[in-house]
Amino acid sequence: MATAEPGLSAWLSAGCHGDMGYMAAHGMKRARPSELVPGTLSVITARMDYLPASTPDGWQAMEFDRLKRTDVAIVSLYARGRDYHKVLRNRLQKLSERIAAELSPLGYRVFTDSAPVLEVELATRSGLGWRGKHTLVLNRESGSMAFLGEIFVDIALPPTPAVSAHCGTCRACISVCPTQAIVAPYHLDARRCISYLTIEHAGPIPLALRPLMGNRIYGCDDCQLICPWNKFAQTSTLPDFETRASVTDQALVSVFAWTEDEFLRLTEGSPIRRIGHERWLRNVAVALGNALRVADRAEHRQVMAEALGSRLGHPSALVQEHVHWGLSQV
Repeated sequence: MATAEPGLSAWLSAGCHGDMGYMAAHGMKRARPSELVPGTLSVITARMDYLPASTPDGWQAMEFDRLKRTDVAIVSLYARGRDYHKVLRNRLQKLSERIAAELSPLGYRVFTDSAPVLEVELATRSGLGWRGKHTLVLNRESGSMAFLGEIFVDIALPPTPAVSAHCGTCRACISVCPTQAIVAPYHLDARRCISYLTIEHAGPIPLALRPLMGNRIYGCDDCQLICPWNKFAQTSTLPDFETRASVTDQALVSVFAWTEDEFLRLTEGSPIRRIGHERWLRNVAVALGNALRVADRAEHRQVMAEALGSRLGHPSALVQEHVHWGLSQV
């Protein structure tokens, strides 16, 4: 993992992690599993497909069509079902217990996006796929629509060989990114990424990026939707990842009207809940402003403007600022 340290250091030094202070807080421990968990000799990596079992053929084109319905709220595919942290962690724990039963005594620790772990680096080194130009793990048989997890163990296991990369000269993910966050192949500036802006970023969304976000209110899938390898994406057998009606194909004005209690109730067990009601309203206000700007019917503009106006007195200055910006797009 030592070879990953210069790239990580340069990325952090350039500030590409934005507000994600936790990315820098642990220094090079991210690239040193044995320092993160003393005694670690091997890392077992796992991937879990998350497309719902009901996903139809042609799903990529259908998702791009959703983005054209500018008055509809778009939530990233991975977040339309149950919080993957709980699902994958539980499955990794059960797997660890089975391994421990065979190889006792075994010391282990399970991770899934829950600690300073270079998940993509570990996944590519262990043969789960290669790092695509969008920085996600790609697999020839199942694309990139999957979650990653790890089991750190205190026994030496034979390494699985890495696989070769198969992106070739393709630059589709770079070209399609709405905010041009993929500043070069394999180099993502999180500060421009819509997933970062709508989920990790706590403050005001930069003015220049707001119009580029469209109706994406939680995450962004564009770089994965365009990727040719995702025509091989596999669906999950787990009911946990079936889409929830409350966060799929909902009108922006409807989700903007949610009270905090409704937000908490309708996102219970969902990864969306972690951003809180304030950031939810911030994100939807931007989307409503973008929808207002392109609306071609007066009645639609009126409905959206009235929805935004209903939050002008919101106690949060953050929400108020984005509401004012949304109304300015008329």
